[in-house]
Amino acid sequence: MKYNILKEIAGENGCDVFENEAMSRHTSFKIGGDADVFLKISNKISLLNVLKYINKERLPYYLIGNGCNLLVCDEGFRGVIIKLAGGEFSNISLKDDVITCGSGVKLSAVCLFAAKNSLSGIEFMWGIPASVGGAVFMNAGAFGGEIKDILVSCEHVDKNLKEIKLSKDGLKNFGYRTSFYTNTENIIIKAFFKLKKSNYTEIKAKMNDFLHRRKAKQPLNYPNAGSIFKRPEGYFVGALLDECGLRGRRVGGAQISLKHSGFIVNTGKATCNDVLNLIKLIQYEVFLKKSVVLELEIKTLNNS
Repeated sequence: MKYNILKEIAGENGCDVFENEAMSRHTSFKIGGDADVFLKISNKISLLNVLKYINKERLPYYLIGNGCNLLVCDEGFRGVIIKLAGGEFSNISLKDDVITCGSGVKLSAVCLFAAKNSLSGIEFMWGIPASVGGAVFMNAGAFGGEIKDILVSCEHVDKNLKEIKLSKDGLKNFGYRTSFYTNTENIIIKAFFKLKKSNYTEIKAKMNDFLHRRKAKQPLNYPNAGSIFKRPEGYFVGALLDECGLRGRRVGGAQISLKHSGFIVNTGKATCNDVLNLIKLIQYEVFLKKSVVLELEIKTLNNS
């Protein structure tokens, strides 16, 4: 009954509403069972109205970005999945070398927008299939750069549905794959990036170089969730796994990539349990042989 009322409220607010939606359609791993309710929300007012009811009825919910860093359990999610997409959450604008992005904007769109306006500083993100909100949430990075390096302020809705804008001074605790937003109930709705003027040709050359390096090292021909583990201090994950003889090891349809051992790929019919069991095997072998504890970089979503 509560979910029926939620669906009515969401529909009245112009949200796209899906029942029993396969999460495998919304993750780059192409893995995950059905969510009871899946909502695509395109503006702040609709988001607040939906959250007001969710909070009142204490319904379980989870916010996703572009699903490129997410592993969803085979049983799906007994609750509400929210994705901010379209409308104002997909807007990009420019003022005084500061790009303003809705949280649902894809990083690729931001990179192209910056290049078109001869702005440099975000090229390292070219080729990462994340949304702005997801990238800020986890302080995404590549090739020595991180989102925190260009982020100047951020807007979010807190657990009390209050809209808050924080400058960089207020955005504390940004570190390796962690941010001010990690382990909070805040929902990022907008981010502001400060870039610098440069030459369009040079910017495109950087973007092409980063993309070439990404294609050369990463298994882009198979569904995957990017780097599975955080980089332990003093080590590289791929090299560690190679030294432990793990390259190519598989459990069911999940396999350690033959191209780069830091990635687990879905060879076609991998389940969440396949991936989790392979992760446990990797962690056990690496600790046994190298005394190194590997921590997950990806997020896992289950019903516990």
